[in-house]
Amino acid sequence: MAKQATMTLLEFQRKFATEENCREHLFTIRWPQGFTCPRCGHTEYSYHSTRRLYQCKGCAHQTSLTAGTVMENTKLPLQKWFWAIFMADRDKRGVSAMRLRRELSVSYKCAWTVLHKIRKAMGDRDGAYMLGGIVELDDSCFGGPKPGGKRGRGTEKTEVLIGVSLDENGRAGFAKMRVVEDVKSETLAVFADETIAEGAKISSDALSSYIKAFKDGTFTHEPKKFDKNDETHLKWLHTIVSNTKSFIAGTYHGLDVKHFQSYLNEFCYRLNRRFFPNELFDRLLCACISTDTITYKQLVSSPIAETG
Repeated sequence: MAKQATMTLLEFQRKFATEENCREHLFTIRWPQGFTCPRCGHTEYSYHSTRRLYQCKGCAHQTSLTAGTVMENTKLPLQKWFWAIFMADRDKRGVSAMRLRRELSVSYKCAWTVLHKIRKAMGDRDGAYMLGGIVELDDSCFGGPKPGGKRGRGTEKTEVLIGVSLDENGRAGFAKMRVVEDVKSETLAVFADETIAEGAKISSDALSSYIKAFKDGTFTHEPKKFDKNDETHLKWLHTIVSNTKSFIAGTYHGLDVKHFQSYLNEFCYRLNRRFFPNELFDRLLCACISTDTITYKQLVSSPIAETG
């Protein structure tokens, strides 16, 4: 599939030069057929310009453009949200909170929170898709700094399961990654049930945990004994794992375990849409609209299993 041209920085700047430009675009993306009341579905409304609220003429419910989205209750101008989304989707290396802080002239806390809200939207959107066809499946360890420790004083390993579907030409299609506590057969089975479509063909190493996990026949399983001289076995999966580690090391310089899943979600989201660069902004904006928000307090207090 040929790649399409992406929106340039100058084009983006011209298109969203004002706050009103952003509001008009967000309205069109959220309600492409015109306003629809989120409570009753009525389509007629009145607009309260001073409070920027849309009031349904059917049930009198009032809503804002950002209600029910990751941008809900935000004090950040839409222009800065748009820039954050644009920067988060356009570079395969991602954008750090430190860079976003400088570019948007906001606090580090604000930049960090905005990026995690966007990553939540990425993870939620990809959570709806299942891997199908031939699926390469493996696990890998990612190193990260010890909690409370200093860089260079050792690392702890984060276990990650990776699934990559292949297209009809044998090339990498969609990918999913999940932080897990172990790679026991029970863990593998749960990951497969939640991320791989029934009837798919799983290609993996011939480790006993993999063989045991798929012995019930839900999936066609083709295990293969590891051979360091065979560069074709799980070729795409190993390439993606390598790229993921470079992404994390290059942009974020190592991450703690708590939010590791959200960065994996970010990498997979962009990877899964690499053939649609000119649509990335609107696709990610749609994901942000379709996802409820998460607060800074929730981000810093949520357990590992709820990050993303």
